[in-house]
Order: sequence, then structure tokens, then C-alpha cells
Amino acid sequence: MIQTQTKTAVKEPRITLVGAGPGDAELITLKGIKALQTADVVLYDALVNNELLDFAPAHAHKVYVGKRSGDHSYSQDAVNKLMIDYAINYGHVVRLKGGDPFVFGRGYEELDFAASYSIPAQVIPGISSSISVPGLQNIPVTHRGLSESFWVVTGTTSNGEISGDLYEAARSKATVVVLMGIHKLAEIVEIYKKEGKNKLPVAVIQSGSTREEKVAIGVVDTIVEVAEENKIKSPALIIFGEVVSLHPKFQPIREFYDIVAQE
Repeated sequence: MIQTQTKTAVKEPRITLVGAGPGDAELITLKGIKALQTADVVLYDALVNNELLDFAPAHAHKVYVGKRSGDHSYSQDAVNKLMIDYAINYGHVVRLKGGDPFVFGRGYEELDFAASYSIPAQVIPGISSSISVPGLQNIPVTHRGLSESFWVVTGTTSNGEISGDLYEAARSKATVVVLMGIHKLAEIVEIYKKEGKNKLPVAVIQSGSTREEKVAIGVVDTIVEVAEENKIKSPALIIFGEVVSLHPKFQPIREFYDIVAQE
């Protein structure tokens, strides 16, 4: 009797870019969880909470492609090629990225690369740290009477320089959230000093929403020293704006400057 082998069904390649949120595993969207549950491969970044990998099937390949400030284990080109290779050979690739894929996450580059290979791809937005991390500290990025708008600016461009947009942002009355700028904090502070904003409230938050979270609160004149005292390091974001004065830790600072002003 002749036996025939059953061929394993070849899965159609597809890619889903998923925003993992700011760090707390519970801050991913339900749609993001559902995508992970159907993944054949998960390519995840350094800023992704590893707890999220538990939502992927046991058979799924979990591949670390570490990308964080100062630590690029894989170049963007290498990540793009891995994404395509895994999709062709295994099926559904979930590209799990910290925050939101389209907020300094280079998500569109990956989407465009998938399109060049005619591989279907979709985006599941994530909760961006630029809004959520300040919010978790009771710092609204907009507040009636204090801020009518907000900027989200990269602290360091691809060539290692301070973004030109920061000079424009410092001239505005808007709340300014700086991502990937902790190593340039002193230089960024000088921009604000040149605009005469020495007493503008500032917050620096490391690893927001996680157990490693640290918070430094001050004003432009003092924030570099306060961040050093609190041993703030990357990943961290910086918030410039009057809205920072709403943080409970700012009250003693306000009282100090009120006393100085009266003397």
C-alpha cells in the first residue's frame, strides 16, 4: 500500500507593526495582544516589556533585535531584511516596537520595505511615551491657562546633533516633550536659558510606567543637577513647560522661588 505524505500548509506572509506602549505590559492595546496571539515570529525591541512575549504562541519564534539609544544590536537595514525573511519562511511576523511605531519608531520605513516585497502589512498603534509617561505623573501635556499645544521632538538627530526644531520649540509657549535627549540635557537646557526661560518648570522621567521609573523635577536652571542627583539615565524623556508645575514635587520649588522673590 502506497502512503502519501501530507504537506504542511504554507502560510501566507504578512507583517503587523504593533506599538507595545511605554513599558508597562498592561498598556498595550487589546488589538496588539490579539496580533501577538496569532504570531509565528515576534521581532521585538529593547524597550519592549518581555512579559508581552508570553502572549505569543509557544511555537512562535521570539527574536530580539535590540534598538535603543546607544545600543543598536541590529541596524535598521538588518531588521528590515529579517522581517521579510521571517515573513516569507514562517508566515505572520509581529514587529513589536516600544511606544508607537510612528513616533520616532521608524515604523513607516518598515511598512515601506514590506510593500517593496508586496507583503501585506498593517499597523496597530501604541500608546506613545510622549503623552502617557507625563500623564502617569499627573503632568498633562495641555492644560487650560497653561498650555494650548505640545511639541514632541527628538533630542538627537541621526547625525548625533540637536534637532533644529528644539530651537523653535524653546521660543514657543507650548509644552515640549523631548525623546532620546537625556545625553544632551545640558545642551538643551542652554537653549532655554538663551530664551530667558531659566525658571521654566522641567521634568525628567526615566523608564516611565515601569518598576525602574525615576523622576526629577526642577526648573531650567537646576534640572541638570537634579537629574544627576537622582541618577537619571537612558531611556528617559524631558518635559519643558508650565504644566510641570502641576506635579506635586514642584510645590516646594514654587514656594522657594516665592520666598526669594519677596526678599
